[in-house]
Amino acid sequence: METYGRILLIAMPVFLLLVLFEKWYGWRKGKETVRTMDMISSLSSGITNVTKDVLGLSIAIISYGWLADHLAIVKVPDGWPTYVIAFIALDFAGYWTHRIAHEYNFFWNNHIIHHSSEDFNLACALRQSISSIVKLFTIFLLPAAFFGVPEQVVAVVAPLHLFAQFWYHTQHINKMGWLEKIIVTPSHHRVHHALNPEYLDKNYGQIFIFWDKLFGTYQEELDSVPAVYGITRPVRTWNPIKINFMHLWLLIQDAWRAQSWKDKFRIWLMPTGWRPKDVEEKYPVFKIEDPYHFEKYEPVVPATLRSWSWFQILICLLLISYLFGYIAQIGSPGIFLYGLFIFLMVYAYTELMDNHRDALYWEVAKNLLGLSILYYQRDWFGLSSLGTFLPVLLASYFIGSTLVVYYFVKQQSRPSLTP
Repeated sequence: METYGRILLIAMPVFLLLVLFEKWYGWRKGKETVRTMDMISSLSSGITNVTKDVLGLSIAIISYGWLADHLAIVKVPDGWPTYVIAFIALDFAGYWTHRIAHEYNFFWNNHIIHHSSEDFNLACALRQSISSIVKLFTIFLLPAAFFGVPEQVVAVVAPLHLFAQFWYHTQHINKMGWLEKIIVTPSHHRVHHALNPEYLDKNYGQIFIFWDKLFGTYQEELDSVPAVYGITRPVRTWNPIKINFMHLWLLIQDAWRAQSWKDKFRIWLMPTGWRPKDVEEKYPVFKIEDPYHFEKYEPVVPATLRSWSWFQILICLLLISYLFGYIAQIGSPGIFLYGLFIFLMVYAYTELMDNHRDALYWEVAKNLLGLSILYYQRDWFGLSSLGTFLPVLLASYFIGSTLVVYYFVKQQSRPSLTP
């Protein structure tokens, strides 16, 4: 956890600067691909994901270490071949994990967040899941285990493999010539994120595109079919925590409402989007039928709320950076209390972005938790070591934030725009 936290302390500002650069570049070139509130939602999703990962809030049914210890047939020599094999094996596993997440109802819940943005940009790359608590698909790393690739090598290569998937989430890079035949490019991934019928469930590759060509899931980006981004059942919220669990909640409701016991059980492993016929007729869910004629989610909010949302996420980034930098000193169970606060904070300010009146209650809950921590610790997890004034400044933020959100909620002249 501590090592990963240090890596993120370097990676987070780099990703943020690249996201902001893309927004500026789009404005400069007259091709804006980044909406402010959508970007804040994406960054907030990234915050929740890395918080979950650093806190170790997931378990593997079968660990890679166990596979390597028991199934190794040969042992690759130390050196660069070990890392190459590990990288290719991770990409093979990534292809199949990704494909399963798209093709089966239950596993789609773990991936819906990544496709929930109706834009396609670097920020949406940061929309990663917090709902994948149990890791089931370590089994796809069997090729690496057979070659005896050490667990430590996989641990080093895995973050690099993940970060290497960031750059191709952009509309500003066209087709890349001969590289299109080998690696996943922005063109390939634009197809993957599109909801056009021609593009749905294609191009699952993460680094290498040849897996899709080998297993029959490849689709070239067509000039005659401009990509439209998002999912066919739009989420209609900026709140990443809600998005992470809304498909699961729909499955639970459908399983409960289905008259047939067979449907109650099979719904979980049916193709993504399948619903029992009786439930679908009685409880219809909006679905985009024409990708070229639908309205993107964009609640009307004043410029002051946009500015406040920027302020909130910057405070959140500072707080999460402190957690990652001092995770060993904070220790357990303090890190989990800290994580709860971060999740509560993200939930509160994204509810306000959605124009939801209950944002005030979540904001009050967040700030009461923050003030309670300050009161009982007489500090904020050791923050006073960096400056005795910092806990006082944080207390002022908690009080002031409550008053600001109260002002915004009172200024709302109409009810929530979302269900």
